[in-house]
Amino acid sequence: MVTIRKARIEDLPAMLSIYNRAVETTTATFDLELQTYERREAWFHKYDDQHPLIVAEKDGKIAGYGCLSKFRDKPAYRNSVENSVYIDERYQRQGIGKALLEELLKLARDAGYHTVIAGITVGNEGSVKLHEAFGFVLCGRFRQVGYKFDAWQDVEFYQLML
Repeated sequence: MVTIRKARIEDLPAMLSIYNRAVETTTATFDLELQTYERREAWFHKYDDQHPLIVAEKDGKIAGYGCLSKFRDKPAYRNSVENSVYIDERYQRQGIGKALLEELLKLARDAGYHTVIAGITVGNEGSVKLHEAFGFVLCGRFRQVGYKFDAWQDVEFYQLML
C-alpha cells in the first residue's frame, strides 16, 4: 500500500538520493552536478501550504516525491504552478507517479490554482503518458534548450487547465 503525505525534513536523504540518481542517469532534470544535502535542504524549505512538497511512502520507504512550484516569479503568474514528480527507480511502473500526481492536482485545485504546467524533456515517454492520463495537453516545444549527456535536449510543455 502507498501512503501519500506531506514531506518531512527526515525524508530529505531519501529524496536527495532519488533526485541525484535522476541527475546522474536521466534528462528529467537539467542539473549536471549531484546536489548536496545542504542545497536540497534550502530547496526543501521553499515549499509550504501554497506550494506543497509531498512524498509517496511504501513499505516504510520513500518511493517518490512530487511538488508544486511557482511557474514564474512575477505576480501575474501567481495562479499558475509547475509540477514535478520523481520516482525511485525500484518503484517505477507501480502506480506511484499516478498517486503523487493525483494528490498534487487535488492540492492545486484546493489552493485555487488556474493551471498546472509540466516541462518534460523529449524522450521521457513515461512522464508524457502519466500527464496525458490526467488530461494534460501538449502546448509547445522549446528546441535544444538544455545540453546534457553530450546532446541537445528539447523540452515540451504540457498544461492542464483546472
